[in-house]
Amino acid sequence: MIDRIRNNQLWQLILANTLEKVREPGVLFWGIGFPILMSIGLGLAFTRKPESVRHVGLISADTGSYSIVLKDDKLGNTTFRLEKMQWEEAMVQLKRGHINVAVTLEDSGYRYHFDPMNPDAQLTYVRLSPVLNRIPLTDLIRPPAPESNRDDSIVTASEAKQRHPGYEEDLSAETGSEIESLTVTGTRYIDFLIPGMIAMGVMFSCLWGLGYNIIDTRSKKLLRRMIATPMKRSNYLVAMITVRLVMNVIEAVLLVLFAWLAFGITIQGNIPALLILFLAGNIAFSGIGIFLACHTSKTEIGNAFINVVSMPMMILSGIFFSYHNFPHWAIPIIQPLPLTMLADGIRSIFIEGAGMAQTAIPSLILTITGVVFFTVGLKLFKWH
Repeated sequence: MIDRIRNNQLWQLILANTLEKVREPGVLFWGIGFPILMSIGLGLAFTRKPESVRHVGLISADTGSYSIVLKDDKLGNTTFRLEKMQWEEAMVQLKRGHINVAVTLEDSGYRYHFDPMNPDAQLTYVRLSPVLNRIPLTDLIRPPAPESNRDDSIVTASEAKQRHPGYEEDLSAETGSEIESLTVTGTRYIDFLIPGMIAMGVMFSCLWGLGYNIIDTRSKKLLRRMIATPMKRSNYLVAMITVRLVMNVIEAVLLVLFAWLAFGITIQGNIPALLILFLAGNIAFSGIGIFLACHTSKTEIGNAFINVVSMPMMILSGIFFSYHNFPHWAIPIIQPLPLTMLADGIRSIFIEGAGMAQTAIPSLILTITGVVFFTVGLKLFKWH
C-alpha cells in the first residue's frame, strides 16, 4: 500500500512541488520570516508597556528635566518627562515626533501649545494638565534639590498630594491654564511621511533595480557574453548606477511635486544640501546592491539577501513612524543604519530647514559606505 502511494503520480508531483518551494529562500522569507520580523518590529514599537513615557517640552532658558509620575494599577503608570529647552529647539523636537506638547510658564499659569488635530497630543494634555496645574511655577523654575544623585526631580502623585493640599480635588476643573493651538509647518504626519518615502524609494530602487537586475542577468547567462568584449567591470557597474540615479531623481521629483500639489508640502531647507544628501544615499545603496549581487547567480538567493537587508531597515528606520517608539536600547542601533541616516537627513531639510552644516556628516558617511561596498563588490564581481 505504501509503495503504491509512493509511486503514485499525484503524490510524486505534490512532493516535488513541495521540495521546490521549501528550497526557495524567497518563499521561506515572505511566508515565514517577513511576518515574524513585522510582528517583532511593530510589537516592540507599539505594544502596551507597563509604564509609558511621554516627553513634553518645557520652554525655559535653563537645561535639565523634570519628571512627573502618575501611578495607575489599571491603566499602567505614566511618566511625563518635562525637558527644559528653548522654543526653537522645541519646534524641532516637535517636528521629529520626540515631543507633542510644549509648555510655557506665564504669570497667570501654564500655557499648553499643541496641535489640536493630534490625538496623542490631546491625550498628553488631558492627563498632564490637571497634575501640572497644581504644582507651583517656582517648583518647575527652581526644582527642589533631589535627595539622591539623580539628575532630575521626580514628583509622584502621592508626593504632589503631600506638598500641595487639594491636589486630588476635581482634577478636571479649570485652573487658569491656557491652550494655544499650534499649527507649525512640518508637524503633520504627511510632512513626516514624504521624506521617509523618498529615502525608502532610493533604497528599494537601488537594491532591486540594480542589485537584483544584475543577479537576474547573470542567471540568464547574459553577463558571460560580455566577457568577450573589451569592457571593464567598473564601467559596466557605473553605467548601471548612473541610469538608476537618473531614474531615482525623476521618481523623487514626481513624488515631491505630487506632495506639493496635494498636501502643500514645501522644502524649508537648503536645496543643494538635499541634492548632495540624495546623491550620497544613492551611492550608499548602489554600493550595497552591487555587493549583494556580486557573486550569486541564483535569483532565489539574491531575493533572500536583498530582503534580509531591506526589510529590517524599512521597519526600524522611521519611515512610517518615529523610531523613538522602540525601546531606548534599540535607538543607538537604529540611528547608524543607512536608511535611518538618509531619512533623518531628508526629513531635517524638508521640515526643519536644515542646511549643509547639518547634513554634511550623514552625507559623508553614506558616501563612504557606498564606496566601500562598491569597492568590495567590484573585487568579488564575477560575470558568470
